Amino acid sequence: MANTSDISRGMIIKQDGSLYKVIEFGENKTARAAAKVWAKLKGVDNNRSIEVTWNSGETIYPVRVERHDFQFLYKDDTGYNFMNTESFEQIAVQEAVIDAPQFLKEGDAVSALINTETDQPMSIELPDKIVVKVTYSEPGVRGDTATRTLKPATVETGATVMVPLFVNEGELIRINTKTGDYVERVKE
Repeated sequence: MANTSDISRGMIIKQDGSLYKVIEFGENKTARAAAKVWAKLKGVDNNRSIEVTWNSGETIYPVRVERHDFQFLYKDDTGYNFMNTESFEQIAVQEAVIDAPQFLKEGDAVSALINTETDQPMSIELPDKIVVKVTYSEPGVRGDTATRTLKPATVETGATVMVPLFVNEGELIRINTKTGDYVERVKE
């Protein structure tokens, strides 16, 4: 059991029978009324985003989760298959559980949030930035680095990313997995 003073960003709580992750929270104080605590919540087991307000000191129901390191093995009819790097146990999850499935490639290291009550994976998170190879891109224009003009490029995972004009086919680039944006070119 916990109350609203224990709330923190990233905490997983049970609200109305579903699991939600706390994205943002704050407190509203007024002169006459009791303080209120509000939180923006993103669904872990559904795709809903909600905002909830509690009276200060009200009970909330946190869910205990553990973070484990996994490695992506392959994708098949059952879903995306991962292996725990410590116990070598394999799990299969659906695409909705993965943060950025379009950037997954075989052998990638990911971290998984596991619900300790049910031992089910709640979310699979890729590293913030990954390095991928550009497999197709229109030829770049030499010397055109002054403007921030972008062109589409296909990377080895099959995803399309907007890159600057000077990025060519066969080069390695770093991508932000949270936004899907190009970060920089990587020298081999």
